[in-house]
This record gives sequence, structure tokens and C-alpha cells, in this order.
Amino acid sequence: MATHFYSCSPIPAKPITKTIHNKFILLPNPRISTSRHRNNFVASSSSSTSTLRALISPAATSVAEDEATTSTKPSKSLPFSVGHGFDLHRLEPGYPLIIGGINIPHDRGCEAHSDGDVLLHCVVDAILGALGLPDIGQIFPDNDPNWKGAASSVFIKEAVRLMHEAVYEIGNLDATLILQRPKLSPHKVAIKANLSELLGADPSVVNLKAKTHERVDSLGENRSIAAHTVVLLMRK
Repeated sequence: MATHFYSCSPIPAKPITKTIHNKFILLPNPRISTSRHRNNFVASSSSSTSTLRALISPAATSVAEDEATTSTKPSKSLPFSVGHGFDLHRLEPGYPLIIGGINIPHDRGCEAHSDGDVLLHCVVDAILGALGLPDIGQIFPDNDPNWKGAASSVFIKEAVRLMHEAVYEIGNLDATLILQRPKLSPHKVAIKANLSELLGADPSVVNLKAKTHERVDSLGENRSIAAHTVVLLMRK
């Protein structure tokens, strides 16, 4: 039997002449027919913009424009408004400690331009914030001699006047005092009653809490006193 030998020559690989520069290639989606959209879009940017605008319904455009215009204007008829206030004063010997208009016996008090009532200052800032007005330092600047040693009840009365002028009233108020000493438990009732009277609000909507600062930083070392207040104003 004859034996046949076949020689096999290697098949040269097809040279790659095209270099791919982009890692991501956008392939056509077979589900989308490009022929039916060719007439809707053109190459130039100006024509594309005109075509896109034509494809958007006039009603949708009108609604979007109205919403954009409305969002830039603050509402004048909100049924309620919320404000937050914060104040802090350094405690020094030789000053009275007045909180919520009540003189609290202590060996030191708030060093301030006015009487340094940290609670009333905080409440004023909360009301002004809810009204969208500047803070207490701008309305009653501490470099104005008229407010030197002034009772903070003056500031509260002005804030309440502005509140009524804007046709709002107190919905509820929640205040937190932060100080290491003295203990405020014996004075809470008097502070709350006086604050409610100054605000012209029922005591049931005024809440007062007091916390120590666990001997941390100036508050915990009895070198300062701070207060936070959140107030809800309701449209009359």
C-alpha cells in the first residue's frame, strides 16, 4: 500500500490595520430603527436644539417654566414656619445670672452688652429665623449704646411685634438650656411662666429643658452657658 505524505503550510493571519483608540464602542441597537428618526435630528447643534424643542409638548414646557419661576419666589402665605435659635455667653464673676427674665442666684453671670439673658436671646433668634429676618445681633447690635445693659425683654417684645405684623402666632416652642451649674429645677416654673407671658402664649405650648455638659469644655467647666430653641409659628 502506498503511503502519501501531505505538506501543510501555515495560513498567515490577517493583518490588523485598524487601531482601536476608544475602550468603549457604541454599537447600534437592533431594536431602534434609525431610519425613522433621521428626519427629526440634524447634525448642526442649532438645528438639533430646535428639533428637540419641537418634540417637547407646549404644555410640559409651560409647566416647567411656571415651576421654575415659582420656586425662586418665597411664599407669602405659608400656614406655618419653623425657626431655630442658638446663643452662648461666657460666665464671669460680678455679673447677674438672668435666665428667661428671672434672676438666678449664682456666683457668676453672663458677660454681655445687654443683660446677657441667653434664653431670651435664643428665643428672639428663633422667632426672627422663622420670619426670615436677620439675627438679633443685626437688629440690636452690641456696639449700640442704646442696648447697653438693656433688659432682654425689650428684644422679645420687638420679636413678638414683628411676628404679629407678619400675621403669625406661637404654635409651640421648645428650648434647651445647657449649663453645669446652678441646677435650674427650682426655677423652671418661674422661667416658663415669665417666658410664656412675654410671648403672649399659653404655657402649654412652651417647653423648657435643662442639661449639664458632663464637665466637658467651657460649658461643663461652668465657664459658659448656652441655649437652643426651636419655634413653630402658625398663621393666624
